[in-house]
Amino acid sequence: MSNTLIGLGDVLNDLINLHNSNRLPNKLLLSGTQGIGKGVLSKHLLNYILSKNEPFEYDLKKLQINPSNKSFKLLESNAHPNVFKIHKKKDKKNIDIGQIREMIKFQNSSSFNNKTRFVLIEDADLLNVNSINALLKSLEEPNNNFSFILTYNSNKTVLETLKSRCIEFKVNLKNEFVENIVNSYFSENVYDQISLDFKNYYHNPVFLINLSIYFNENNLDIQNFSIEDLLYEITINPSHLKDEFILLNLNLFIELYFYKNINAQKKNIFKAKEYFLKKLSNVKKYNLDIETFFLEFKDLLK
Repeated sequence: MSNTLIGLGDVLNDLINLHNSNRLPNKLLLSGTQGIGKGVLSKHLLNYILSKNEPFEYDLKKLQINPSNKSFKLLESNAHPNVFKIHKKKDKKNIDIGQIREMIKFQNSSSFNNKTRFVLIEDADLLNVNSINALLKSLEEPNNNFSFILTYNSNKTVLETLKSRCIEFKVNLKNEFVENIVNSYFSENVYDQISLDFKNYYHNPVFLINLSIYFNENNLDIQNFSIEDLLYEITINPSHLKDEFILLNLNLFIELYFYKNINAQKKNIFKAKEYFLKKLSNVKKYNLDIETFFLEFKDLLK
């Protein structure tokens, strides 16, 4: 997590003002595109609240967490007695009901120091039906001094029954801050080296950071590689399909390819897009051979 909040200071200040006037919703839903910084924002808000009257408390002027702060250290090690964090486990496709049951135990336990306790749920769009149903009961009648902060990716869907029980804050990041976040992560000007093919079609800081890391680790030319080049590289070198970043973003790369070529003089581009995205979905759903999928997709790149 970044110790300095970039580009979302206005949203944080709005939330802090609500907190300071005792009007911060106890069921808060932060929505926005994936990788925009919703999780970072929620942790800065928590640190501001939890570090009050502690040494090294949150620096509101610099929008900065002090790593020497006690609450920060406890949060980072998942050991803060007043915070319960939920996120999808690496070996799971969804947030399962077992995690919600553990949260309910936390909710029903005694407070450590009579201060507000928090549940932070990242990527609420990954809750399955059973876990949502269990969560709804807790949301309907939360205990006193108990608050929920949920984040979800707005390009995905979350059940209306869940949204209706929360107050939603839509999080947006201005384009000029994306460059600052990317360069801040690498402590050098990496942003200008990234191909316009990726910056123009998906201006997302976390995606661009992970893309840069991937290209560097695989000795690929991030400045001159187009979307077509990357997809072709995947077709001729299937080892890329073992990489988590590539697997997570396959749909995105294919969608970007079609979006870029939507105005090109190619017949049946819409049908081709629908065909390949549906086929990729079936590959993932039924655990089919993904290399065979790319052998077929390779013909489209010619």
